[in-house]
Amino acid sequence: MTSVMWFRRDLRTADNPALLAAVADGPTLPLFVLDPALFGPSGPSRRHYVVESLKALGRDVPLSVLHGDPVRRVVEAAQEVGADAVHVAADYGPYGHRRDEAVEEALQAAGIALVRTGSPYAVAPDRVTNGSGQPYKVFTPFSKAWAAHGWREPAGPLPENVTWRRLEGSEDLPDVPLPEGLELPAAGEAAALEAWHDFTAKLADYADRRNEPGVEGTSRMSHHLKYGEIHPRTILADLAGLRGKGPDTYRNEIAWREFYADVLFQRPDSARQYLRTEFAQMQYDEPGAAFEAWCEGRTGFPIVDAGMRQMRSVGWMHNRVRMITGSFLVKDLHVEWQHGARYFLHWLVDGDLASNNHGWQWVAGTGTDAAPYFRVFNPTSQGRKFDPDARYVRRWVPELADVEDPHEPSSADRKAAGYPEPIVDHKVERQESLDRYAALKG
Repeated sequence: MTSVMWFRRDLRTADNPALLAAVADGPTLPLFVLDPALFGPSGPSRRHYVVESLKALGRDVPLSVLHGDPVRRVVEAAQEVGADAVHVAADYGPYGHRRDEAVEEALQAAGIALVRTGSPYAVAPDRVTNGSGQPYKVFTPFSKAWAAHGWREPAGPLPENVTWRRLEGSEDLPDVPLPEGLELPAAGEAAALEAWHDFTAKLADYADRRNEPGVEGTSRMSHHLKYGEIHPRTILADLAGLRGKGPDTYRNEIAWREFYADVLFQRPDSARQYLRTEFAQMQYDEPGAAFEAWCEGRTGFPIVDAGMRQMRSVGWMHNRVRMITGSFLVKDLHVEWQHGARYFLHWLVDGDLASNNHGWQWVAGTGTDAAPYFRVFNPTSQGRKFDPDARYVRRWVPELADVEDPHEPSSADRKAAGYPEPIVDHKVERQESLDRYAALKG
């Protein structure tokens, strides 16, 4: 019988159980629906990248592309090729979960089945629960249960001699030009596998170097995982026989990604609202000129500005610096985390709703982390600790490249370099945050 493989966050052919299930049925239509509800708000980095990733996928399978509401377009495509089933990897995001239920209902009305096989995660959300059958709310016990639960081995390769179907009315992918000064990494399954292979040579040093933004100490796999150009199960299989701080720490980072996906599935409202709801009553400031300075990387705090400029230049920011810039927005400028989360999602090529927004809630002290709100990062001391040679600051704030102390330049150096004075006094604003927290608790 004929089937449809509806690609979403699984833009690859290897280790793709849903694709294998589809081609096992018989002739298969590879389909992608460009959904305006997702594509429109994505921002230039993600819009450009997903188009490039789809082009790469289209070189491996004869991909048909439709634009519009999946509830209508998926049914139309399945009916055009006479499909009995539409195969997908399950989507656990708030919008994706609702969309799939609506598509399933429309398909059933047309006598077509929606078949879910696998997910974008090694362990799908809602699979790891505590002894009472309840979801975990704290990372460490989740990560232990997640590791004990385990995951399947990678799925086999795509068979040869697959019979493919194609839609007569397949539409062109849009042209998404990038803003001037923004350059993104190569997209596609081949690029993902190459990047992962290159990183494994540096894996032994990962635990020690991952917090240093001035060195190439991280994997830069987040955007490949975001679009499913590689599955976490593939990565975990390569890590299976490895022990040591580096591999163990990297496995832990995969667990963080899956923890946040589980938290979002359990609490879909936490994508936009406070996980710890009492913080909605705290006093915050409206985003104004200081927020604009933060967005543009001209706060006068070099490590903060370096991070914001890196994101605008390459669509990515080092994770340690994401924490520093996030803390600065919420704790020094007293702006609610949602404003920062939206801005990050606009520019980040790896912008993932669960990881991004729950990472912001962690920084804001309003999410899953047990540490209370009064954890406030000092941007200058954080810069000195994690960028001791100021290599990162010198690269992304080049006007400070030749000053004596790029982490805390003198007023004379700032003036000569055309670099602004700090827009706030960190010590004063830290105390202000603590006072507002005390008022909330009082």
